[in-house]
Amino acid sequence: SLSRSYGVYYLTTGNGMLYQTYCDMTTAGGGWTLVASVHENSVYGRCTVGDRWSSQQGNNADLPDGDGNWSNRNTFGTVESATSDDFKNPGYYDITAEDMSVWHIPNNFPLEFWNMEAAAVLRYHTENRFLRLYGGNLFQLFKQYPVRYNVGSCGDRGPAIPIVYDHGDEESTRILVFKYIWFHVFRLKDEFEPGFITFRAINRERATMAICSGVKPTVGYNTEHYCIGGGGYFHPEQCGDFPSFDYDRLGGDQGWSASREMTEAAVLLFYR
Repeated sequence: SLSRSYGVYYLTTGNGMLYQTYCDMTTAGGGWTLVASVHENSVYGRCTVGDRWSSQQGNNADLPDGDGNWSNRNTFGTVESATSDDFKNPGYYDITAEDMSVWHIPNNFPLEFWNMEAAAVLRYHTENRFLRLYGGNLFQLFKQYPVRYNVGSCGDRGPAIPIVYDHGDEESTRILVFKYIWFHVFRLKDEFEPGFITFRAINRERATMAICSGVKPTVGYNTEHYCIGGGGYFHPEQCGDFPSFDYDRLGGDQGWSASREMTEAAVLLFYR
């Protein structure tokens, strides 16, 4: 029934295929359809099974596209488990949309409580209908801006779109992205600007990430610490759906990890 403000719905693709997804009818006027979730099953697995948004085939420069799921018609997962596993439904490539909403929801959080604003680590949406410029969905956008190792040089990114916060703000985004920001301001002040969603960011080592959620990289080229998804190769050991979010615990320098809240949350992607 369309009287519900949120929940699970059945939709049909242009080819007549029935699929299940989650819809939000309240945020910023409603009309949001969940099309994907990016979930890091193990930050210690470096492009291993479960890293569907980067590579399940290992960290391999000879496979620059990795699994290629940002720009193909593969689907996987179920809506019920979108906070505990990767999810991609046919709406990702079938829906022609104008805007996006992004929810960072803690791992394993039950579907019936996703709509509670306080449940989200971060929640925002776009309002400028930017997807009309890029084919109407991420499937088409990433055809224009391929998520592929060595496709460009660092700083050569795709569009950065202003966001409107539904839960959180620019200051909380800054703190969430880097837990050590107060101790490492000299490193980070030029890395990124909060208040945006950015697509197809490339780091110093020419690894490519699909989405920088909540931020726009500025002159910093260490995007592996705060952007998600990617092509099939990261140098040296950054490969994965959340590439270097847990860099410190992986033996790197202290001060380059994302916050635990961001690392242990699934990123839910909605269209409208």
